[in-house]
Amino acid sequence: MKFKLNWFRQKIAAAWWGVTITSASLVGVAALNASSASAAERLILRLGPFEQSMAISDLEKFARTGELPAALKPYAPIFTPQVQEILSRRLKLDPSLAGKLVDNILRSPDAEQIVKQIGLAIPNSTVEQLQAGLAIAMRQANGLSVLSFLRAYPAETITVDATAAASIALQLNTSYWQSQALGPLLEKELAVGTPGTFHFSFDPAIPGSQEVQQQTLMLQDQTRKRTIPVDIYWAKDTSGALIVISPGFAADRTFLAYLAQHLASYGFTVAALEHPGSNVDALSKISLGGKPSDLMAPSEFLARPQDVSFLLDELANLNQQPGVLQGKFNTQEVSVIGHSLGGYTALALAGAKLNITELREFCQTQDSLLKVGADWIQCAAAELPDSEVQLQDQRVKQAIALNPTIGQLFGNKGLSQVNVPTLILTSTDDAITPAINHQLEPFTQLPKPKYLIAAINATHLSVSNSAHQNQNNSNPPKTLANEKLGEETKKLQQLLQGTTLAFIKQLTPEAKTYQEFLTPEYAQSLSTTEIPLRLTKELPESVTSWFKTAAKP
Repeated sequence: MKFKLNWFRQKIAAAWWGVTITSASLVGVAALNASSASAAERLILRLGPFEQSMAISDLEKFARTGELPAALKPYAPIFTPQVQEILSRRLKLDPSLAGKLVDNILRSPDAEQIVKQIGLAIPNSTVEQLQAGLAIAMRQANGLSVLSFLRAYPAETITVDATAAASIALQLNTSYWQSQALGPLLEKELAVGTPGTFHFSFDPAIPGSQEVQQQTLMLQDQTRKRTIPVDIYWAKDTSGALIVISPGFAADRTFLAYLAQHLASYGFTVAALEHPGSNVDALSKISLGGKPSDLMAPSEFLARPQDVSFLLDELANLNQQPGVLQGKFNTQEVSVIGHSLGGYTALALAGAKLNITELREFCQTQDSLLKVGADWIQCAAAELPDSEVQLQDQRVKQAIALNPTIGQLFGNKGLSQVNVPTLILTSTDDAITPAINHQLEPFTQLPKPKYLIAAINATHLSVSNSAHQNQNNSNPPKTLANEKLGEETKKLQQLLQGTTLAFIKQLTPEAKTYQEFLTPEYAQSLSTTEIPLRLTKELPESVTSWFKTAAKP
């Protein structure tokens, strides 16, 4: 019982960070002219019928030195080194952009509900108090932290309901809010010229001239005892690379059907497969235990790239057999497109090396409360043996990773082993694979040539096929940030059609003709107020310096 109580106390303290970041993002700086008549001096932590009062100055001393003042020693089980780190973390915000960030969030349909939740976590407070405290704390040059917010709160005492705080924090993660806070900076720093002034020779987002045919195959891998479903899209006059589409965890082969249709209309053969151990059918076999491997077997991190290699072997054989698909598969020149966990699959096939040692260290030291969905999934791989496994397939000549799950899977150097051109898509409101940890930092490790598309305010499923969602009645993951789908993502999907086509065309004699669609100007020409779009080959220092210091002591 004592162990459980100590564990819960640690979770409560960790929850404080999640609540504070949420408050910063959602209550905002709308009342920047508000000022506090007095700063908070004491914190009352409420746990059921019990209350514990402590001086904020004592918390500051503990965060700074790691030593417990006498007044806090009775609460020693709460104040672990991990809690010291949480209290010291700071969210770096560009003061000139923070207002826009918060305005965007406050306009979301979830804003009212989340503010109500925060009110439960910080009872007896008013919206005006929260606004005033955050406005002052966010102005500080060294960033927003739990302690800076407490100090700025306009009352002598601030009360936190630990149970409500923990409940909110279980739905949140700091890396998501850090990535969302970075959105306005990306929009500003990657902007070029004025939208509407860009003119292009043609539109690569409209369908090509060829009629597309489709056929479903069920391939049997007897050695690994896996059945691989695959949809084949092709046209009469086939040329160029073979394109393979790998969907994410709990998704099926129709997830990017609109993109497969588009590319096939330009004469490319497309093979969209499913991974039987991590597709939508695998959801029914999940055991909701306490380990990441209860969600997905560790072996899936090896099996997914092996599924693609097996597929290429089978299609190479089929390419020689009489029938409508004879000669349709250029398996010696392959472009892999992957979404989410499929993005990991594409990069592994392109040469990225798994680093189980570094991944295991992350999974053992990172508090489970602070992990996002993709972190839980990636930590399943920590149970793999340390021995190196060869996942690269030399037939893969390009990799396109959309909202990829990367995190710590490849360690600090594994992505440097990729030796083919890459195109990465990041969405700043992605709560499943947050931009900073899963795309932006990894992007800096990739060798050139490489491209990054930044979809500001877009979410994890914004690139998905709307018809697929309606057909399967699939519901987006329940997160505090609603998935952006449908009409507001139309321009993003058009950009994906145009840039993906242009990227794959770089392997053909038409490379120069399509080069203009791999430029910042093209991406920005499709921007909307709801989802500004940017494209770059390199992140500017103003961005890399920001996310390297975000939320660090």
